[in-house]
Amino acid sequence: MGVIVGLDVGTTAAKAVAVDPATGWRTAATAEYHLASPHPRWQVQDPGELLGAVDSVLARVVAAAGDRTVDVLGVGTAMHGLIGLDDGLRPVTDLITWADTRSHAEAAELRREGRAAGLLARSGTPVHPMSPLTKLMWFGRNDAATLHGAYRWVGLKDLVLLHLTGWVVTELSTASATGLLDLTTRDWSPASLELAGVEREQLPDILSTTALLEVSPDAARTTGVPAGTPVNVGATDGPLGNLGTGAIQPGVAGMSIGTSGAVRTVVPEPRTDERGRLFCYALTDDAWVVGGAISNGGVVARWAAESFLPQADGTARDAEALALAATAPPGSDGLVMLPYLLGERAPLWDPDLTGAFLGVRHGHGRQHFLRAAVEGVCLQMADLVDVLDGVTPVTEVRCTGGVFRSELWRTSMAGALGRPLVPTDDAEGSALGSVALAVLATGRADDLAGALAQVAPPGGVDAPVEVPAEDVATYADMRGRTLDLLRAYGELAEHLGALAGARG
Repeated sequence: MGVIVGLDVGTTAAKAVAVDPATGWRTAATAEYHLASPHPRWQVQDPGELLGAVDSVLARVVAAAGDRTVDVLGVGTAMHGLIGLDDGLRPVTDLITWADTRSHAEAAELRREGRAAGLLARSGTPVHPMSPLTKLMWFGRNDAATLHGAYRWVGLKDLVLLHLTGWVVTELSTASATGLLDLTTRDWSPASLELAGVEREQLPDILSTTALLEVSPDAARTTGVPAGTPVNVGATDGPLGNLGTGAIQPGVAGMSIGTSGAVRTVVPEPRTDERGRLFCYALTDDAWVVGGAISNGGVVARWAAESFLPQADGTARDAEALALAATAPPGSDGLVMLPYLLGERAPLWDPDLTGAFLGVRHGHGRQHFLRAAVEGVCLQMADLVDVLDGVTPVTEVRCTGGVFRSELWRTSMAGALGRPLVPTDDAEGSALGSVALAVLATGRADDLAGALAQVAPPGGVDAPVEVPAEDVATYADMRGRTLDLLRAYGELAEHLGALAGARG
């Protein structure tokens, strides 16, 4: 057995991990790229820059492997991307990322018409501007020539597979995040295609996430991975994150917080909640990830640090802000932040929702505002876990992400959840999930747990975070009050939004 390489192509960076299961040797490489916003609500990327980063990280881990052969390459990417290709398979648009909300009017219309619940039940993807379905609707209304003129419409995963193998295909995990899939047939939904305004021939064929292709001669020259090396088409970053952290057992949810955040758990077949607040995406044919993603994660604490400590050194500001926040008591002496700086996805699904600090009094200082920002995110995630628990019981949460290196984040989240919170080693994250899925795809393991056991580093899971009982009680009271505040804030937020629009 030689080296297994896992690739994780995210929103702002590509990461590759190479693992030798026989010896435990491993190495990793990362390359960043830009997220551009040429117009309001647009969040796009240059396909050439992104694919150059893919080549770079693969070449670096292959070089580090030295004489070790590359047995298989597993591919994982962010979901919800959309890009148009011409008949020469060259891009005719930028990569339109999940963060692009230009189709907010189309998503709002589908919700207003009462069609969102049915679309979610059929496809597993909530109706939101992130979804390729609403993005294609936007093209139909604003750039019909590009919509109908594109030879193929593909996602980020499909673009990477095309680059590495020469094949125009997608896989079940990526397809399940488009809003265009029929979960029953596991093929493109004719009704959704009609709504999006595209033909079946404009979309790629859907493969199993364990399907294998081969590295093309062109890709071999730019990556150093030998031509003919098997390529596991893989899954998307969220489901692979659950696999990489071992959150694949019943009752165990995986939580990740970076700029945004998500919580997910693995179930044997597609399911969502009755009120349409959760997504359902594939990991394999018989392992599906149900959960939700928030738009306001670590970005909220970063904003608070920049706003309340503007003179602090940039590189040390976050740590200084967290240290100051820790001097305020749990509950921030009654100060509550509704942390919706970027609208919100699950469980509210409102891209225009605004945030607020509520309950401000004379005795509140910077430390209270900083702590309230952290607690606001934790309370939002706890609400999401409760929704998930209503679909499938959640008895433990495994958390990953740089924020959880902070004791304040760990204890605040554990207190808000009121459930065991177990930190995990997230150094490799979704990339390790790609490695494990590639092991399964090549028949070297019988199931996901066995595949992960072959490539996971020793250790990596800590003891549950300990939180005083009185703090858990404080957060339980806050959660109830925060939900009431959010309902009461709704009408006021509409007036504030209208006022901001008039001033703009």
